[in-house]
Amino acid sequence: MSNKTVYVGITGDIIHPGIINIITEGAKHGDLIVGLLTDSAIVSHKRLPYLTYEQRKAVVENIKGVSKVIPQEDWSYVPNLKKLKPDFIIHGDDWKTNYLSKIREDVYETMKEWGGQVIEVPYTQGINSTALVDNAKTIGTTPDVRRATLRRLLAAKPIVRIMEAHSGLSGLIIENTEVMKDDGLHSFDGMWSSSLTDSTNKGKPDIEAVDLTTRMQALTDILECTTKPIIYDGDTGDIPEHFVFTVRTLERNGVSAVIIEDKKGLKKNSLFGTEAKQELATEEEFCHKISEGKKAQVTKDFMIIARIEEIIAGRSVDEALTKAFASVKAGADGIMIHSKDKSGADIKEFCQRFRKEYKSIPLVLVPTTYNQFTEKELAEWGANIIIYANHMLRSAYPAMQRCAETILKAERSLEVNDMCMPIKQILELIPGTK
Repeated sequence: MSNKTVYVGITGDIIHPGIINIITEGAKHGDLIVGLLTDSAIVSHKRLPYLTYEQRKAVVENIKGVSKVIPQEDWSYVPNLKKLKPDFIIHGDDWKTNYLSKIREDVYETMKEWGGQVIEVPYTQGINSTALVDNAKTIGTTPDVRRATLRRLLAAKPIVRIMEAHSGLSGLIIENTEVMKDDGLHSFDGMWSSSLTDSTNKGKPDIEAVDLTTRMQALTDILECTTKPIIYDGDTGDIPEHFVFTVRTLERNGVSAVIIEDKKGLKKNSLFGTEAKQELATEEEFCHKISEGKKAQVTKDFMIIARIEEIIAGRSVDEALTKAFASVKAGADGIMIHSKDKSGADIKEFCQRFRKEYKSIPLVLVPTTYNQFTEKELAEWGANIIIYANHMLRSAYPAMQRCAETILKAERSLEVNDMCMPIKQILELIPGTK
C-alpha cells in the first residue's frame, strides 16, 4: 500500500451498508483516517447520537479498512482537512444536493490548496438514514441510556432546551417537533415533568397533595412513548427520608434529574404572591436533604439540582448565592435560580456572580416572567439549561376552551374543523400505530 492518506468524516451512530461501502472504497486509495464527529459537533445540527463518542469509536475502529480514528470537533470537515492535508477525501455523492452542499464547496476549495482530490461515491440506494432513526425511535430506549443523556447534552451543547410535558401526547410532541434554521436543526432536548401542570391536568391544586406514586402514573405514560431525558419537579422533596425514596424511584425509572426547592412544609405555589409565602428551609436543613439524596443514588448519571427561592421570597441576591454555594458543597449537581422580576436583572446578577465561583456547575433558568431574553442571551449570562415550564398545558387549555364554546354556539362540530388536526395525523405520532 502507498503512503497516501484518505479522510472520511462520519457520525458512526448507525453503521449501514452505505457507510461500509464508503470505507471500503476509501481504503483502496490509501490509509483511511476516519474523522468521527464528536457529540458537540453533531448536536448543533442533528439529534444527539444514541451512542457516546467512545462507544462509536470502539465500533468504527474495528471496521475492516479503517487505519485510524480521530475526533472531528466541527460539523465541517475543513478544520481536520487543514490539519491532516490528506491526499483524498471520500464522501457519498448525495451531498451535491442535500444540506451538506455548502460544506462540499468548502471541501473542494480546501483540498485544492495542496492538490488533494475529492472522491465521490454513488449514494447507496435503498438506505434511508432518516427512516433508520425513525425506526430506532419506535424501539424506544432504556432507563440507563435515557438517564445518562442529560449529562451528555450538557457536555455537548451551550444550552439544553427543556419543554414541559404533562401527558404521553405532549411528550410525543416534544419528542418529534423540529424546526430547521440557518444554524441547523432546532428541537427540544428533553422534558420537564412539572408538579404544577401534572396536578392541573388532573384538576387538582398544586399544593404537593399529589404524591410520587400518583405522579408516577403520568410520568410512566411519558416514559413509555418517548426517548428524550426527563427532569422531574420534586417540589420541596418532602422530609429527607421521603426524598431518598424519590431519588431511588426516579433513578430506577430512567429520569435524569430531580429539582428540589429550599422550602419546607406543605407546598404553596410561589406564583400566587404574598398569600402563598412559605417558610424557607435553613441552609443546614436544605443541604442535609441534598446530601441524603446524593448518598441514596446508585449511578453517577442521576442529578440532584437545588432550586434556590431566596429571591422569590424577597431576599437578596447575596443570600441566594450563599444558599447556592452551600448547596453545591453539599453535593448538588446544578442550581436553579428563580425570580418573578420581569427585568431579569437579579437573575443576570446571580448567574454572573455564581459563574465567578463555579465555572462548570450547571445553571438552570425558567424564564417565564423575563421571557424577552433569547436562549443565546441567557447562555451569555452563564445558563446551561432553559426550562419552558408550563407552556404546553397553558396553550392547550385556550384551544380546547375555544373548541368547546364554538360547538355549543353552533350546535354542531363543522365550525371547529379548522381548529382540529385530523385524527389520523394524531395517531401517526404514536409509535407502532402506522
